[in-house]
Amino acid sequence: MSEQPTAVRLQSPLARVRGLGSAKGGTHHWWVQRVTSMALLPLTIWFVLSVAGHTGASHDEILAWIGRPFNAVLLLSFVVISFQHAGAGMQVVLEDYVRGEARIFSILVVKGLCWILGLAAALAVLRIAI
Repeated sequence: MSEQPTAVRLQSPLARVRGLGSAKGGTHHWWVQRVTSMALLPLTIWFVLSVAGHTGASHDEILAWIGRPFNAVLLLSFVVISFQHAGAGMQVVLEDYVRGEARIFSILVVKGLCWILGLAAALAVLRIAI
């Protein structure tokens, strides 16, 4: 009788006990990165063209431009989605390259900074638009 070779398992013992495969946790981050990048594509084009179109404009003209509801909504969307995308991307980088206890701390710092800076930018747009 010949023994059949055993299959190599890519799951950790804990994952086998829980019944989770290797891709159960990372698919959410993967989808968030793809969805936010697709949303950022037209928003970034709009933002770059708008900024380029206002070259040499006065401060009051820029404030009036931000104050228009359509521009304010697009600018808020750009800010929120940009910080979400940046936070998710930095988390993946930190998970890949930082080891030990510093990993959790660095992810929390990056996520906290993204939240604080995103809220500050959104508040600035809202103060001008309202």
